[in-house]
Amino acid sequence: MTVNHYNWENGPAEIQQHSVAKLDVLRAYLIQYFKTLASLPQQDVFKLTLVDGFAGGGLYIHKDKQEFVHGSPLVCLEAVKEAEFLLNQGRKKPLQLDVDFVFIEENKDTFKHLESVLKEKGHLPQKNSKIQMFNGCFQDYASKIVEFVKKKSPRNGRSIFILDQYGYTDVPTNLMRNIFRELPGAEIILTFNVDSLINFANGGKTTTEILNKIGIQLPKVFDTVDLKKLKEKDKNWRFFIQSVLHESLIRACNAKFFTPFFIRNSGGHGDYWLIHMSQHHKARDVMTEVHWKYRNNFIHYGGSGLDMFNLVGYDPNSDENFHGQSALGFEFDDTAKNSSIQQLTEEFPRIISAHDQGISFETLFATTCNKSPATAGIYREALETLLVERAIQIVGADGSIRRNGKNIKQSDRIILPIQRNLFIA
Repeated sequence: MTVNHYNWENGPAEIQQHSVAKLDVLRAYLIQYFKTLASLPQQDVFKLTLVDGFAGGGLYIHKDKQEFVHGSPLVCLEAVKEAEFLLNQGRKKPLQLDVDFVFIEENKDTFKHLESVLKEKGHLPQKNSKIQMFNGCFQDYASKIVEFVKKKSPRNGRSIFILDQYGYTDVPTNLMRNIFRELPGAEIILTFNVDSLINFANGGKTTTEILNKIGIQLPKVFDTVDLKKLKEKDKNWRFFIQSVLHESLIRACNAKFFTPFFIRNSGGHGDYWLIHMSQHHKARDVMTEVHWKYRNNFIHYGGSGLDMFNLVGYDPNSDENFHGQSALGFEFDDTAKNSSIQQLTEEFPRIISAHDQGISFETLFATTCNKSPATAGIYREALETLLVERAIQIVGADGSIRRNGKNIKQSDRIILPIQRNLFIA
């Protein structure tokens, strides 16, 4: 089922702006990742393995601007260099980013082009032991790479797998599940092409047959839905795809935290997801912050509160039955942010009231963030609103009462006011 969208036989492949957006987000995420996890002043070495499972030819030419665009291998190399420079500004103790790069590409012509590009840019693998290159399928090298990461980082297996695959069967979910099982510190950035899914289904195979090959079990609602007709008829088809597929995909991969949001194409709508999966809420928050920062590149077709994928009230056989989002979707703009804050201020008291001793900020965020497009910063703003309204109290670990909600610490406990607790009792 593999479909190669690019051709490097005669030089750099042509790339469209919405694919450039993926590369911009990858660069931004990697830099922010290091700034978040490698910022302690006592650190002198930070270890990571970056795996690009579908590396491509290394260089593109922009379809509209006719200018060169660096592919994901160069983006990874440059982002690490930039992050190391930024992190060492003002440090007395230099920090070294000990990063190994693994670039895998199946197509021989594409692989040769990538080698040529890396050599031209001064990243000749033969002279750089930190770069490993493989001409073959990601699946064939996955177990070898996992063992390499475990040997390098035995405590946490810290690694990022970039899986921008062309076809759905290229990265089965059991393979990603094994990565998370063997490497607790691993993260996966996965591209999932929804339009291709619909095209494959329209080509003769049922949606269930296609997704079973990847290891995704679908809810029964999918059995009665013709994806092609749904797309032609229903303006909310992306919401339906998100709602139905995301939970099955994440469950099959066994990822604890995720961000499944659409990348816009040049027409203003998303035809595929950029899905980030990890085992820690901090990593999830970093990627969500990138979505908000690069808001012109992302869109989400669900709600703004804690039920962003709720299918209640949605009938895939009707155009007008879904309520809860604007016609354009959730665009990560100021309107979306204000909507998120409003929704969270309405929903948080119910969650807090269910805990007699209150709930820590870390627990509140970790147990609800997968259901919301909001960042931890937006959570804090919503709690600040409730604090000003005296609807909650925030207590520090030392028993002090917080007066400002914007600087809430992970361990701070959020409770309902004493008077309100007495009233409820």
